[in-house]
Amino acid sequence: MTTCWVVTDGKPGMENQCVGLAEAMGLEPVVKRVRLRAPWKQLSPAVLRWGNAWANAAGSDPIAPPWPDVLIATGRQSVASSLAVRRAHPATFRVQIQDPGIPPSRFDLVVVPRHDRLRGPNVLVTRGALHRVTPAVTAAAAARLGPRWAHLPRPLVAVLVGGNNGAYTMTAAAAAQLGDNLARLARESGAGLLVTPSRRTGAANEAILRDCLAGLPAEIWDGSGENPYFAYLGLADAIVATPDSVNMVCEAATTGKPLYIADLPGGSRKFDAFHHGLRQDGVTRPFAGRLEHWTYAPLADTAAAAAEAWARINAR
Repeated sequence: MTTCWVVTDGKPGMENQCVGLAEAMGLEPVVKRVRLRAPWKQLSPAVLRWGNAWANAAGSDPIAPPWPDVLIATGRQSVASSLAVRRAHPATFRVQIQDPGIPPSRFDLVVVPRHDRLRGPNVLVTRGALHRVTPAVTAAAAARLGPRWAHLPRPLVAVLVGGNNGAYTMTAAAAAQLGDNLARLARESGAGLLVTPSRRTGAANEAILRDCLAGLPAEIWDGSGENPYFAYLGLADAIVATPDSVNMVCEAATTGKPLYIADLPGGSRKFDAFHHGLRQDGVTRPFAGRLEHWTYAPLADTAAAAAEAWARINAR
């Protein structure tokens, strides 16, 4: 049996990318969460080439034998662990997701989204982020939870609401604009709405959305019980998402369903490049409170990365 570690700093969005790749490879990973101590914490991985076996702070999961056959890692805090495994056990096939900040030649495979600039002979460029969403996962969730929303009219529109991060701000005005557009969509097209806010949405913005959608065929998840996110993706005929999460947009794009992006104030070079690429590919369109129909090839970056990893492992 092929053994696998996933090494991250524990951030859910980052960890899910690694676990998603492991699952797509047919592996059951052991998840290890690490954090750096000084001086590794303060300095770039490019500076500290030696002593990586001692880089992790107290409380980190052990990076110790028996060594795995495959190591999948992401984030700056994971780089020292990957390099330590390379030195201790060169036979481990090491995958780094996202730009590690050091030459990609120091890993067996580096997977980066195309809005990053890193390129190289062992760099796989994807359109977006890796994740754990598959058609089987969304179909199973839809079958299990779907009867809850059988009363809602078709078409069903899943609304994935993020919020504030380092690039975007969900202002009250932006929340009201989104709510007004969703209300117009429900009134003019007769659509039912399945809305899932996130922790970053904020109570005040969530209240604005609820006020805008009061009396309309809309279900807004209140945070209790099982998260309906996968079921929403499986049940929806179309999807609206805010632009602040690459992972969320990429997960929605695995469905092949019309995917609208609801604008928020802000942006950054990487976010702008990511969204521009998906618009150019015909995957997404701006959301303006109307439904259209179009088709595109669903994003399958995670499966492509899994296939590339196995091809390189088998070629060793």
